Amino acid sequence: MSRLTISLLAALEAAVAALVGLGVAVVPLMVLWSMHFGLEVDAAAFLRAAGDVWLVGHGVDLVVTLDPLTAERTGVAGAGDPFPITFALLGFAFATVLFGRRIGRRSAAAGHAITGAIAAVAVFAGAGVAVSVLAQHPSATTSTWQAGLLPAFAMALGVAIGAIGEGLRQIDEGPDAATADSRAHPLLAVVDGVPPVLVGAVRAAVRVGAGASFVILGLAAAVVAALIAVDYATIIGLSQTLGPGIDGGLALFVGELALLPNLVVWAAAWLLGPGFAIGAATSVSPNGTLLGPLPGVPLLGIVPADGVPFGMLWLLVPLVAGFAGATTVWSSFAAHRATAGMAQSWWSPAAIAAGAGVVAGVVLGLLAWWSGGAAGPGRLAVVGPEPLPVALMAALTVFLGALAGGFTARALHHDPDSDPFTMPEKSFAMPEKSAESGSNGGDARRVAEDLLS
Repeated sequence: MSRLTISLLAALEAAVAALVGLGVAVVPLMVLWSMHFGLEVDAAAFLRAAGDVWLVGHGVDLVVTLDPLTAERTGVAGAGDPFPITFALLGFAFATVLFGRRIGRRSAAAGHAITGAIAAVAVFAGAGVAVSVLAQHPSATTSTWQAGLLPAFAMALGVAIGAIGEGLRQIDEGPDAATADSRAHPLLAVVDGVPPVLVGAVRAAVRVGAGASFVILGLAAAVVAALIAVDYATIIGLSQTLGPGIDGGLALFVGELALLPNLVVWAAAWLLGPGFAIGAATSVSPNGTLLGPLPGVPLLGIVPADGVPFGMLWLLVPLVAGFAGATTVWSSFAAHRATAGMAQSWWSPAAIAAGAGVVAGVVLGLLAWWSGGAAGPGRLAVVGPEPLPVALMAALTVFLGALAGGFTARALHHDPDSDPFTMPEKSFAMPEKSAESGSNGGDARRVAEDLLS
């Protein structure tokens, strides 16, 4: 397909992604407007609220100013003053990343990854700015520059994941299996100019670090699902206590669905040790739980009230993930070095483990930063995990596991001929005298040539 066609398709898909995200926020609020308020309130307020929810879901800061009566009814200290909401409902950002991955994969497969990325990101940036401008109100204001940057960043992240994944697939297939268009992938152009050994090392580190991160997140998702199943009665009881009705229940369900990715990241932070907070001076970690009054969200009923015995044993998860990842990728990394005709250096496992630790720390640290923030006035100004401790623990544990796994795999697949500290053996056996040779001088010359070769 031509460059223009790819750009138009990417822009169209990005526009659809923005409309779907906005629709998810608009529909429950419009149902609430029609059923609970009987169409008597200005619908523009609900449309603006939907736009604010979509922007906040991508991490855009929202400054809320409550009227004195509403602030007094909340009973929260500081509710009468303007307060920021920097807490992102990651369900919206996650949906954007999935749309972006699809766009990036298709654009890269057609050989125009950069063109598709620019078109999709530009459309999403424009959508963010437009929603921010249209949703501005004295009671709720969003940062326009963040609205143009953060939704576009989520789209760019998804596009990059899709395009890089497609490029790695093409590298695995080799140049003979790639079409003329697919060989135009920018990742392939970069890889062609980089030594294969360096490509193999970077790729191994990324595979181990990203794989370990996804293992941690996958186990965290399983823990959240198990807690929801176990505490389902508590969640239903809290929901009935609120009495939201059908219309309010729909809005509450969509909000809790958008909150699920946050809970998964928080569970990952819990598994790593630092834990998370739900309010100032609170802590939820394997060593213990210290909580105050929780926000009126029934899904928070799954938060454990007490610590878990031997909770720090969960640190075995990133260690095992790093170990398994390093042992899995070592064979392909060793093959890259063998193809390049290079010996296996003793420090290669350490270099791969260090890179894997950096990748895991960056991935989980960014997710921890994105999943937390200020969720309201007063004590709710602190919600979620601390990014730096999460990043450091992820990097350290994955590094140690990958280090052990790398050296274990190197020992199991050790080739003495590739070890620079091992003298390769030479065969000095005298060749048999040829029946056709009648000259001892010829035999001696051949023996000398064999010894020198």
